[in-house]
Amino acid sequence: MASLLKVGDVEVLHLKSTPLNTPEKPTGRYNGFSPSTTILPKGHKLNEDSRPFQVDTIWERDIAIAMRDGVTLHADVFRPANVSEKVPAIIPWSPYGKTGIGYFTLDNIPYRAGVPKLHVSGYEKFEGPDPAEWTQHHYAVVNIDARGAFWSEGDIRYYGSAEGRDGYDAIEHVAKLPWCNGKVATMGNSWLATAQWFIAAERPPSLACILPLEGLSDFYRENFCRGGVPNPAFFGPYMARRLFGKNNIEDVSAMLKKYPLMNEYWADKRAKIQNIQVPAYILASMSTGLHTVGSLRAPIYNIPFSTWPIPETERRCFYLCDGGELTEENPSTGEVSYQSDVVARQMNNDPEEAVFTYTFPERCTLIGPTKAVLYLSCTEFDDMDVFVQIRKADKDGNILVNSNIPLEDLGKTSIDEIPDINVMKYLGPTGILRASHRNIDPILSKPHWPAHDHTKEVKVAPGNIVKLEIGLWPASIQWDAGEKLIFKVAGHPMSLAEFPLLRGTFTTANQGKHVLHLGGDHNSHVEIPVVALQ
Repeated sequence: MASLLKVGDVEVLHLKSTPLNTPEKPTGRYNGFSPSTTILPKGHKLNEDSRPFQVDTIWERDIAIAMRDGVTLHADVFRPANVSEKVPAIIPWSPYGKTGIGYFTLDNIPYRAGVPKLHVSGYEKFEGPDPAEWTQHHYAVVNIDARGAFWSEGDIRYYGSAEGRDGYDAIEHVAKLPWCNGKVATMGNSWLATAQWFIAAERPPSLACILPLEGLSDFYRENFCRGGVPNPAFFGPYMARRLFGKNNIEDVSAMLKKYPLMNEYWADKRAKIQNIQVPAYILASMSTGLHTVGSLRAPIYNIPFSTWPIPETERRCFYLCDGGELTEENPSTGEVSYQSDVVARQMNNDPEEAVFTYTFPERCTLIGPTKAVLYLSCTEFDDMDVFVQIRKADKDGNILVNSNIPLEDLGKTSIDEIPDINVMKYLGPTGILRASHRNIDPILSKPHWPAHDHTKEVKVAPGNIVKLEIGLWPASIQWDAGEKLIFKVAGHPMSLAEFPLLRGTFTTANQGKHVLHLGGDHNSHVEIPVVALQ
């Protein structure tokens, strides 16, 4: 077994993985190590309400896959039984559990996220392709327990080039199996998508294409320390308690505490997208609070454009006024303040938020990322964690909420019946920045998107006014005439928590009041990307 991970000169800290099942704590749902081969006949169903297999399928359990450092991973293979030709393989990659095992399951999400039990076989890896779907199309599905997960050897790794190399080795191993035609694809959502960026960047020769269906590509900037504000609750303790294995897990929370600024460890968790040379089929949503800012939601109307961001975009500037309005003219000077250190429950009803409103005289469509430029000060502390959000309100000023899943699929008639969590409801695009991380990275930044270098802290002298450039994640929102754009600024996150257990866990470094400076030389404003649709 390999020694603990080192990235460049940085020793990676680890903690013990959550042990495999015990009678007292069966939350891992582990079904044991059992190398074997079984034929699942056409029509086979795991449970009465499960999706049936459409063809006879060979299920090989716990095959061994060797890594370059001597570590052995284990996988389950599902492949069509009665075919004469060799078949391509699909690999979903994660430490969640390889075949219907692990903590994560649709049953742990309210209303199973609108997915009926009859739609899945129960043999799928969480957020991965279903063998019952793909074997009928003459594909094999290879569910691998990533390094350190369940019976696989080694320690669980969080993204990065090390996980990419493991994926490379697994792809080349599978491509040489006697039933495989040498072509391998990767597929999946969330971790299963994120891992693909790192695996494909290693350029395994047998990788034919990738299908990342929703995943981040820069762990530090896009989630774990977005805008320089640490948010370890989900990917730290919450996730660690739900990843099972016999050894250790990379302790990203401890690493963030020890290395709060960008270094080679965090840079290694930014995928080298430019190295990917295979076709990619990318799907995702704009509503997720966990994944990449570049994800796109399937359109209601298929309107083609030549590239992304849309070149026909007009960037309209709206200035913040001390009366709570947004105006297209730079106003006279003013100030607005809010208490920055209130505890936020992230249930769409937290106090101390500065609110600004614009009423559209005609239809307007926002598509893409928004940029906010704010001037702030704080007399009571030398730093500020600043959160911004765009909301949509109707003609009567009622702020709207979007259901991520059609109400009829949930068996509901009103959005008020749905839990207030980000998985189920979308409030609007958000941005985050810690003032001491305000220095811009000129290489990563675009005119429409400020990226920050995060290599050093530049504290703010109490009372000094600083300019903050904050990117809001891409969105697609349409307002009709009379409807309202709401822009909010606060010292706490304004999106809904991902799950109820995470409410109140996002803590900030804020102290005292933040003062927003408006108009004149301190022309705080928001630039929205407007696209004229036919």
